[in-house]
Amino acid sequence: MKTLAVLVFPGFQTLDLFGPLEMLGDCGDKIDITIVAETLEPVASVHGQGLLVDRTVADGSDYDLLLIPGGDTALVAGESKAITDWIVETATRAELVMTVCTGSVLLAMTGLLDGRRATTNKLDFTQTVPLGPNVDWVKQARWVEDGKFFTSSGVSAGIDMSLAAIARLFGKEFADELAHGTEYEWHEDAGWDPFAERAGLV
Repeated sequence: MKTLAVLVFPGFQTLDLFGPLEMLGDCGDKIDITIVAETLEPVASVHGQGLLVDRTVADGSDYDLLLIPGGDTALVAGESKAITDWIVETATRAELVMTVCTGSVLLAMTGLLDGRRATTNKLDFTQTVPLGPNVDWVKQARWVEDGKFFTSSGVSAGIDMSLAAIARLFGKEFADELAHGTEYEWHEDAGWDPFAERAGLV
């Protein structure tokens, strides 16, 4: 069984988190999910839903997998040394690291994506990527895989990215079954990204 740490912070984007968690959670006994935050207080999403926390960043960083959602407040979370230190420790140990939307920028702020290819939300792209100046930011991509790092574009792109990560971990046939079981049409082409053009990036 793989252990998955999911980092949450106040104002996280709802689908950034629950889209990937729908797929990762459906892996059953293959993945054990732990919700991690700076404190044990319930964490409210951008839409106000409160999420219970299992462990804090002070409780350790030994996980096989890491998921970081985004949201406008991800950059605020990046100002917390406790959070960024935990991200570095956890991501360094992890077998695979997944980020959604501005969660990619939060990861980039730690320096772990320096010299690597990555992507993020296209609507906020030009405003946020300067926070990771040494990252090879890909303007047009649904998600980007570079080594153990899977970074995705905005919000719903995290679902496609998580299925790609699941395919790498457990095989494409298993990922296809998850997509079919949720009646989700998986965009398997990582380069499929009409939103980059709409955002004026290409």
